[in-house]
Amino acid sequence: MNQYDNLKKGEKGAWISIVAYLILATIKLIVAYIGSSEALRADGLNNTTDVIASVAVLVGLKISRKPPDNDHHYGHFRAETIASLIAAFIMITVGLEVIIGASGSVFNQEAVRPDLLTAWTAFIAAIVMLSVYRYNLKLAKKVNSSSLYAAAQDNRSDALVSLGAFIGIIGAQFGLFWLDPIAGLFVGMIICKTAWDIFRDATHTLTDGFDEGQLHEIKTSISKDPEVEEVKDVKGRIHGSQALVEVTILVDPDLTVQESHDITERIESLLDKKHDVPHAHIHIEPNLGDEKQT
Repeated sequence: MNQYDNLKKGEKGAWISIVAYLILATIKLIVAYIGSSEALRADGLNNTTDVIASVAVLVGLKISRKPPDNDHHYGHFRAETIASLIAAFIMITVGLEVIIGASGSVFNQEAVRPDLLTAWTAFIAAIVMLSVYRYNLKLAKKVNSSSLYAAAQDNRSDALVSLGAFIGIIGAQFGLFWLDPIAGLFVGMIICKTAWDIFRDATHTLTDGFDEGQLHEIKTSISKDPEVEEVKDVKGRIHGSQALVEVTILVDPDLTVQESHDITERIESLLDKKHDVPHAHIHIEPNLGDEKQT
């Protein structure tokens, strides 16, 4: 139940992102049109994709809170990861569009000096998105949400994008007219890079990838239990923001069923408290090594 409560809290961060992006995208696109700034226009388009991506995260968080049913015995937590994947596809599509548009402006450049208002719009937007990033990052760590963490990274990229647009526009004020479309090109590249990072993490999770270093730490912790004679195998997968682990251990074959059960409960408690693994399947086998040698 605690995990479901965390997901509900995570929705607050998604809503904050949506509202911020809607306001900033509208202001940027209007000011960019009036002030003739390719960099600010690219930044505004970036924010429009962020609105869609944040909505996808919000929907994913809501679906993830659905309890287990006949078709989803482990719950719906992976909807959160799928939402991150959808957001990545949306972002890379617009990122490529921005790169193509900005590249055309660089090679077919007309000497246009953007209005100084566009620069200050970008600068203020950078400050706003940096604040949203800090809030969502703190919330993502608190509720252990992978999709909200991805959204926070996107918030940080947006702050950098707006800062880059600001620099490009200021440069154009001093006659470096090429700097504004170059800043737009830089914006498109950051969008694509952020989308790739989110895509890579989401696909790694959906294909049951698991950090090898964490598996090694888990195996080491279990092996320290005095009644565990050998840790035969450890497997892990990520289900939404939760880690699911399967462990096979060898114990004294003369132990009773109750004693073996006590070992599994002790290991499950260890994994939950020390490694933040709330769900573990512990399989116990008798250690027959000595008998095989004789």
